[in-house]
Amino acid sequence: MQVVTQTFDHLGMLNSAQRQAAEYGRASAGGGFTSGPLLVIAGAGTGKTMTLAHRVAHLVISGVDPERILLLTFTRRASDEMTRRVESIVRVATKGQPTVALPASGLPWSGTFHSVANRLLRRFAQNMGLDPGFSVLDRGDAADTLDVVRHELKLTRTSRRFPKKDTCLAIYSRCVNTEKPLAETLHTTYPWCADWADELAELFRHYVLRKQQTQTLDYDDLLLYWSHLVAEREFAEEIGSSFDHVLVDEYQDTNLVQAKILNALKPDGNGMTVVGDDAQSIYSFRAADVENILCFPEQYIPAAQVITLEQNYRSTQPVLDSANCLIAESERHYRKNLYSERQDGAKPRYVTVEDSDAEAEYVVESILENRELGMQLKEQAVLFRGSHHSDRLELELVRRNIPYVKYGGLKFLEAAHVKDLLSVLKWAENPKNEVAAFRVLKLLPGMGPANATRCFEYLTAGDYIFSTLVEFRAPAAASNDWLAFCELLELLSDAKFDEQQWQSQLAAVRRWYQPHLERIYDGLDTREADLEQLEQISGRYPTRERFLTELTLNPPSAAGDLAGDPLLDEDYLILSTVHSAKGQEWESVFVLNVSDGNFPSEFAAGKSEMIEEERRLLYVAMTRAKQSLSLIAPLRYHVTQQKRGGDKHVYGARSRFMSESLLATMDKCFAGRPEDCAGQFRIRGDKQIDVAARMREMW
Repeated sequence: MQVVTQTFDHLGMLNSAQRQAAEYGRASAGGGFTSGPLLVIAGAGTGKTMTLAHRVAHLVISGVDPERILLLTFTRRASDEMTRRVESIVRVATKGQPTVALPASGLPWSGTFHSVANRLLRRFAQNMGLDPGFSVLDRGDAADTLDVVRHELKLTRTSRRFPKKDTCLAIYSRCVNTEKPLAETLHTTYPWCADWADELAELFRHYVLRKQQTQTLDYDDLLLYWSHLVAEREFAEEIGSSFDHVLVDEYQDTNLVQAKILNALKPDGNGMTVVGDDAQSIYSFRAADVENILCFPEQYIPAAQVITLEQNYRSTQPVLDSANCLIAESERHYRKNLYSERQDGAKPRYVTVEDSDAEAEYVVESILENRELGMQLKEQAVLFRGSHHSDRLELELVRRNIPYVKYGGLKFLEAAHVKDLLSVLKWAENPKNEVAAFRVLKLLPGMGPANATRCFEYLTAGDYIFSTLVEFRAPAAASNDWLAFCELLELLSDAKFDEQQWQSQLAAVRRWYQPHLERIYDGLDTREADLEQLEQISGRYPTRERFLTELTLNPPSAAGDLAGDPLLDEDYLILSTVHSAKGQEWESVFVLNVSDGNFPSEFAAGKSEMIEEERRLLYVAMTRAKQSLSLIAPLRYHVTQQKRGGDKHVYGARSRFMSESLLATMDKCFAGRPEDCAGQFRIRGDKQIDVAARMREMW
């Protein structure tokens, strides 16, 4: 690529630390840009995304071919946002100069770990015994496949309750991503399932075999196959040498398998840049390992360059003072002291309340008070450790007619009608996809599990050629639709079908599916709108495989998935778990239930590494606030499990994270209910009201 000589300083808007990170390295003699391993510790609100985008843009402007840049993120949205920023920076920097043209696709190798793995595995499929047309199972389909195997092994008919399919999948996933034996995983994380170790091992063996037979991979397989691919030196060198620079966003969220993949691609660390914040590592339940970022510098000789971003552009200094104090008391961390030019703002508040009801009342009154002062509801957020912690508050919000959105819940692709439509395309893409086949077949009248099994076995005997299904004896109830159904499958699987016009397949599937949608489901208007949205989304993808895979790996959310009825108000309050709030920010933040048992969670007790993750979780919650922060601690909690016995409750203990030094950075107050106000009225002792007589006269 040609190096651009420009007069515009494309790094001029960065502060000194950000600029140092963006331009770290040197121009190479033969063109391009080289650098050793770089770790950027980006504190909360310090411009991490902007810094990483400027580094990528600086590489391109310095002559690095965009095709030779691998940018790995954890969400599709982060990848798209990064690409847009890079394009904008390069476009402005090269204005009036010879063009450094980014490809039409932007950064060709920018994407999530799983999407990049999918692309590489299809390229090297034959080397790994895979069919290049393999299907990717989403979490729901993977759990369903496990469930089928559970039934076949008769594990659902045991005298004692066997773990459910979602629990089995979680255990399997944790073993894969931590590379720890099943016995150790059960002992440390799923002790209530330890008695089933032998049965689970057998289940997982058959689950792996079933996926291999049907040429399907789940999320974990994508990383696992990639790691096995680059474990072979020949393939590691071929893939690694294809990229001059590998950049990783949110490195603190990587697991052991991902770290090994990165190390295999760039064993000497040259061209490797990772960005993250150890203080925001909160996803160990997904097997993320904070040790990856803590130990990164020592992986290479000489050690990696470490640059720390400390200037915060989000919060006021009083909020940062409290957050700095909290994280400084952790056992292991990179030293950093966040600072802000915004010295205004009140100290965060540590508010003790009587109970959950008082907590809800305090939050609602504070939110309404903020609104009267000009702060919109959507500029305020209520965060909590567990989703059920907002139950009392939600009742109060409904009672006060305050609209809100709660993050979490059903995702767009988990809606039954959406899964139905996609399953038709998935089966056409991979005739061996048993999960998709069963879902599609059972849409037909009279086609229950037994007939669906019989049909799939017939297809298997016919070498998975859809045209053979015409001769299958469908149940009488499905006979009228059977020929049209077979014609649809043949059309979708036809190798001559114009790949450039593949979106017309979705229209054909919708026409076939419409009468079944009307027969099976209610609420047609909403469901049809979802399918129309799906058809519109399909236009963004060049092939059917890319559409199905990217949609599985990066599912969109639908507005209808938000908590409660459709919003009639353009303004609404945000409710969110802390995990879902990561990466977000609001003017005012309220954190519920800041007491031991919640922060830290009772499930972290006795495990120092888990206690430290809980500290980081509270840190993430606090650093979401731009201007106002309130930590709320109820003095007692009602016990709802008891069916009899009056006011059952337990007393809350102060969170062990709320040390005296941390409390010294905050304003402490008690928000109680109004006292009995009878004393403010003048009592007339001479006035008598015969209420009893009036009540008798009513009847």
